[in-house]
Amino acid sequence: MNNSHSQAYAAAGVDIEAGYKGVQLMKRHVERTSIPGVVSGIGGFGGLFAPDISGMEEPILVSGTDGVGTKIRVAQLMDRHDTIGVDCVAMCVNDIICCGAKPLFFLDYIAIGKNDPEKVASIVSGVAEGCVQSGCALIGGETAEHPGVMNPDDYDLAGFAVGIVDKAKMIDGSRMKAGDIILALPSSGLHSNGFSLVRKVFDIEHADLNRPLDGLDGKSLGEELLTPTKLYVKPVLAALRAARVYGASHITGGGFYENIPRCLPEGMTAKIHKSALSIPPIFSLLQEKGGISERDMFNTFNMGTGMVLVVDKEDAAKAVAALDGAGAAPRIIGEVVPGGGGVELL
Repeated sequence: MNNSHSQAYAAAGVDIEAGYKGVQLMKRHVERTSIPGVVSGIGGFGGLFAPDISGMEEPILVSGTDGVGTKIRVAQLMDRHDTIGVDCVAMCVNDIICCGAKPLFFLDYIAIGKNDPEKVASIVSGVAEGCVQSGCALIGGETAEHPGVMNPDDYDLAGFAVGIVDKAKMIDGSRMKAGDIILALPSSGLHSNGFSLVRKVFDIEHADLNRPLDGLDGKSLGEELLTPTKLYVKPVLAALRAARVYGASHITGGGFYENIPRCLPEGMTAKIHKSALSIPPIFSLLQEKGGISERDMFNTFNMGTGMVLVVDKEDAAKAVAALDGAGAAPRIIGEVVPGGGGVELL
């Protein structure tokens, strides 16, 4: 039994016992993420993991860290906190899978104005769900109460993932060539990017987030905005087993124009046909209501494509079949051509 209690600390606004209760409430969520390699449970000073490197000639650890950004504000306004953790995991693991790295473990960090154990456990339930969907373990984290710095209902969420890949199997763009095929993996919507602009356009501080919005198939604006980021780990791993994948880009803030060039070698351009894209209605509503140019839309949002893969032309059918089998519903949207780099939207 933990007898820790500090009246002085409580008077300053920090409830240690609420923190202990939060840990107890989140344990069942954390246990869902356990995979081979987990050495320790939560509560220690460090999360322990023993990776299986059998069969790897030169194992490389790949790490990624990110937060959810101002999408957090939508969760706070709707008082719904069980999906935002999925976004946090996705923003990290979708990055490291672009190197071909299989995520091993994840840690989260929650800064909160006043520690509400049930709210914290709800946030962590989303983190656990993201880990389960990615096949990685949640092995630690931190909840920090910030009285006087944050309002009682405010919180922020960030995370950190570590994955592993054999150096010979890394996706690094070095083998990419003209004629390689560009595949789009559809997004679930806005994901977690551009929300400062989204919040401004829809004036979410004063909007009725629970009212069904025309054009969103009966969903409310709040439901649409809180739709969790899609996780691409398992589909990309399936594609890697079936085909030669030479490039991968997670389409986050900066959209097509910033993210796709990150996987291209010098002297190559991504030629993409807009007619091949599947753009969900939320993007059209956002563009129309905000008076946003097409260039800015493609330079800010994912426009319905959350991940781009570049595959060998001869392996395109194999990659599509593998991705379809993993539930990713890929679309061929273009090809790699000689050029000065960047993206050409046709």
